[in-house]
Amino acid sequence: MLVTGLEILKKARAEGYGVGAFNTNNMEFTQAILEAAEEMKSPVILALSEGAMKYGGRALTRMVVALAQEARVPVAVHLDHGSSYESVLKALREGFTSVMIDKSHEDFETNVRETKRVVEAAHAVGVTVEAELGRLAGIEEHVAVDEKDALLTNPEEARIFMERTGADYLAVAIGTSHGAYKGKGRPFIDHPRLERIAALVPAPLVLHGASAVPQALVERFRAAGGEIGEASGIHPEDIKKAIALGIAKINTDTDLRLAFTALVRETLGKNPKEFDPRKYLGPAREAVKEVVKSRMELFGSVGKA
Repeated sequence: MLVTGLEILKKARAEGYGVGAFNTNNMEFTQAILEAAEEMKSPVILALSEGAMKYGGRALTRMVVALAQEARVPVAVHLDHGSSYESVLKALREGFTSVMIDKSHEDFETNVRETKRVVEAAHAVGVTVEAELGRLAGIEEHVAVDEKDALLTNPEEARIFMERTGADYLAVAIGTSHGAYKGKGRPFIDHPRLERIAALVPAPLVLHGASAVPQALVERFRAAGGEIGEASGIHPEDIKKAIALGIAKINTDTDLRLAFTALVRETLGKNPKEFDPRKYLGPAREAVKEVVKSRMELFGSVGKA
């Protein structure tokens, strides 16, 4: 069933579990995410970036919304990292039930003004809004921030920001980063900062750049001929602790891409004469589904639908 993001996340924050927001770019990813959610009886958020919408066009957005409507668990269709008011309006017209406006790279007052503008438009049609305060290192579609320029979220600013904008949930910067390269070893997550933010902001909090980038998956990708540097992700225990402190929405993209591509490479590597896309896209879809199910178990959303 198609619901708003807040319907899913308000309950998650109140009951102390997290809900995965999984990025999709095609039919196989969408099916994998929804099948995993139904099997695990978990609420879920289907996230589409502006890049995904450009890639798949209205065919993709209509398919995602339609499949979400047919699902037997609560599903929100979410615009990930909307860069402008116009981009948000486009998502609203397509039937999205959750939108993100990301003006975190702007000064505080500009972020407040643009976020409030989006909140007014989205709330007018019953859609809930994610905003972001603070900046993550790494790369996410159009967003590129050097680690040295990354700014962690200020707790008091977060309180003021949410009061002035009326946003429904807030993405915070506490040490995670987008992409597969999050530094060497175990990335530092500022849990004390998160605890201070959560004490001042009762709304659901969001963790971007939260992929685990498991080494087994990285090695499988390499073994199948893929090339990737010293990739690293966020430790599962750090995710669990963040959820206990108020994180309700956890974004995952990189892990899905790695799993999907590793299986495509493996299948074609073992069967070089294969040219039926169903024979390699099918196993890749299953690999994504298993990653999603494992994330739901980690987040504690199993059985919460």
